[in-house]
Amino acid sequence: MWAWIILASSLHFESPGVCSISLPDITNRTFIDECVQEHNKARSSVSPGASNMLYMTWDEGLAITARAWARNCLFEHNIHLGEVHRMHPVFPSVGENIWAAYPPSTFTVTSAINSWVNEKQYYSYNAKSCTNVCGHYTQVVWAKSYKVGCAVQVCPNGVKETRFSNKEGVIFVCNYATAGNVVGQRPYATGSPCTQCEGECRNLLCLLTFPDPTGRCSLCFWRCETDQDVSQCDARLLDY
Repeated sequence: MWAWIILASSLHFESPGVCSISLPDITNRTFIDECVQEHNKARSSVSPGASNMLYMTWDEGLAITARAWARNCLFEHNIHLGEVHRMHPVFPSVGENIWAAYPPSTFTVTSAINSWVNEKQYYSYNAKSCTNVCGHYTQVVWAKSYKVGCAVQVCPNGVKETRFSNKEGVIFVCNYATAGNVVGQRPYATGSPCTQCEGECRNLLCLLTFPDPTGRCSLCFWRCETDQDVSQCDARLLDY
């Protein structure tokens, strides 16, 4: 199964440079909708079918975490993934998928997420194993991962740790809560859609039946990034 890569090196933000293209920010409604829709599309069409797959919704705190990491223009996982509550004040564990390419004009939300979903050909549900890289796919369809936040970043000086690190590139990061890819577990339970739902079903996915635990805490991330008063939130999140 997939194992998260925890790095130990110190990192720096990519210098601004001159970008050849403008890509959407994490507040762009079309971008948000596409990220959520593409994830739920994949989650509702798994084979074998899922009986307990939760409907995924956007979380701005996860999106800010993704944006902060994407700005490093580094094709490696966030060094803080293994630290409890470091990636989000509510969720103790967070998962992550990363996609990179060049030139930046090649990016679309659909193509990036589909590249992860296409890994399903390498995953055996019965064997709980992969014949090639498939951890991005299993994170996308992890039943209990019901929150997602993504960000895309143009890298004028290239995406480090890629074969195109000397060319202007683009990196796309999605963070998930709660984290998926738990060793030894399957991403979801099989059965007729929504048969293990406690509440309503939407597009073959289970709607959340308990109060959203993020509440105002996600807004706290915005204050951390834009305001001087960070007394009520964890400013360390952006301290890369």
